[in-house]
Amino acid sequence: MANVRFNKPTLTRKDMDAVLQTLVDERIGPGERKREFLKLFAQYVSKKDGLILRSFYDALIFSLKSLGLEKKSKVMISMLSPKVYLSALKALDLVPYFADVDETYKVIKSEEFDEALKEDVKACIFYLPLGSVYEETEKYRESGIKIIEDISESIGSQYRDIKAGMLGDIVISSFEEDGIISTAGGAAVLSDSAEIIENLKSELEKGRRYIELSDMNASLGIVQLSKIEATLSRRSEIYEAFKQSALKGDAELFLANKLDYKPNGFCFPVLIKSDIKEMMDFSSKHDIETKKSFSGCAGMKNMDKFERYPVSIKIINSSLSFPLYPLLKGTDIDIIEKILRHLG
Repeated sequence: MANVRFNKPTLTRKDMDAVLQTLVDERIGPGERKREFLKLFAQYVSKKDGLILRSFYDALIFSLKSLGLEKKSKVMISMLSPKVYLSALKALDLVPYFADVDETYKVIKSEEFDEALKEDVKACIFYLPLGSVYEETEKYRESGIKIIEDISESIGSQYRDIKAGMLGDIVISSFEEDGIISTAGGAAVLSDSAEIIENLKSELEKGRRYIELSDMNASLGIVQLSKIEATLSRRSEIYEAFKQSALKGDAELFLANKLDYKPNGFCFPVLIKSDIKEMMDFSSKHDIETKKSFSGCAGMKNMDKFERYPVSIKIINSSLSFPLYPLLKGTDIDIIEKILRHLG
């Protein structure tokens, strides 16, 4: 088993003290800290208001319900999307409409929105994979299709003046263990629309006590938001070092290699030309855990439709991710750099 784990939450003494204080205060359920975290995160992604919930699945359900979609409505998702999207759509009797992604940013191609209109698609869950972002927003908004933007893996990513979270009518983000911000679970649902916010809060009233994030978890989020710029800076520093090493090898960068593109360093994904299993075994021999970037993604059921989803299928078959987080030791970073230089 590799010694360097793929994921490791960036927890410091300050994080631990914040949790301890909630225990001392004997207020661990949803309360003041949950409200503070909601306010701070909404400000960070420039949204007015929303909810902080206990699970990402709840966030998906609430987002879709707030749009008032009729049963059997079509909802567009990319081939690379997390499988949990399918579970949420099925639970609400909605129909997934799969879309291919563009080669540069790995998000749904703008042309897919034109086709989606012809197919009477009503909404889109717009997934930003592995720190990606998009180049512009208007080409997507022109369609009129309601967009739920999932920034779970792209919090803090930016291209020029465009930041993750600027596109969606609704913005959702998970706060799992591997996240840029981790509350050991939980998720945000945010919007600028008064109607959507009202719908979200109305839905919450049906089970508020059992759905909102606890103060104990929210306390982690508050501390991590307070140091997010330092976290992103360290992740970017490591990402840049890995990028320079990968460029010396024969692998292709997953994320766009543009001067003004600032990925958040969620992980370090590459597209390799040789056998993925061989590369994973090679990394494991050097004590580095890697993962197939999109193993088990929602689009796996369509892998035989290459003519329809050529870019996505190529990415699913060739994308490999390496660990990247602030607590990586210098010696571990050196080893990963050496591996990246030898990727085929």
